[in-house]
Amino acid sequence: MSISLRRAYEKSRKNGEYRILVDRLWPRGVTKDALQIDYWDKDLAPSTYLRKWYNHDREKWDEFKRRYFEELDERPTAVAKLLDKAKQGDITLIFAAREPQYNNANALREYLIERLEKGH
Repeated sequence: MSISLRRAYEKSRKNGEYRILVDRLWPRGVTKDALQIDYWDKDLAPSTYLRKWYNHDREKWDEFKRRYFEELDERPTAVAKLLDKAKQGDITLIFAAREPQYNNANALREYLIERLEKGH
């Protein structure tokens, strides 16, 4: 079981993993065929308010994660489905942000790993 990340604009290499789009908005200029996702749940993405507040400002990263994790805690059904998929096999979180490290997919990956390690 692994949780990997892939930018929506990178060439897809679907190798048996379950691909989940974790953004609230569909990536611009990417077709459904090119993205090859298995699942998209907008409840896994940060709220529009939080996304706009953060605006990929690295100085806000820790506070963004704290607020995003609180939002995820309020969405137990969406999180449970993702955790179940992660327990079944490899999943890839697909995101559109240009920033490879300080983005919601990275934060979500951290959140999921913490939950899995605690046995959720």
